[in-house]
Amino acid sequence: MPEPATPPPETTETPAQPGAYVDPFRAYNFRLEFQGEIEGYFTECSGLGARIEALQFREGGAGRHVHRLPGRVEYADVTLRYGLTTTSRLWEWFLAVADGRPERKNVSIIMLDNEGREEVMRWDLIDAFPTEWRGAPLDALGQEVAIESLTLVFNTLERG
Repeated sequence: MPEPATPPPETTETPAQPGAYVDPFRAYNFRLEFQGEIEGYFTECSGLGARIEALQFREGGAGRHVHRLPGRVEYADVTLRYGLTTTSRLWEWFLAVADGRPERKNVSIIMLDNEGREEVMRWDLIDAFPTEWRGAPLDALGQEVAIESLTLVFNTLERG
């Protein structure tokens, strides 16, 4: 006589509900931290990404196949756009690099929930430093906010 089936162990996780809609996070709720301190709320952060190079090699002999293996990881440059204020912290960081005194910092891009209060995701740029600064375009007839930009490069990207 076969033994009766045992019920599966109880879990605390709620299973996915078919047809249940989950709101995606809003792209405008984010802030930046430098070395663990809140630097500010920027108007735009672009270029966040990574790419793994695919290496190719052929088998020896009469091999007709080309094999592909993962190669080095390349990280895209990240550009921050922010409203011009009296703080000069980012400008001074850029000048230090331009003067040959590169100061690498850990920078975190933090996505906030839809209310803009709680952290829901984080991207850490490890050993980052600025490579490009662009001043705000000035237009005597315009009424836009003055926006500067700073481009960062980094060694490693972590997601948490």
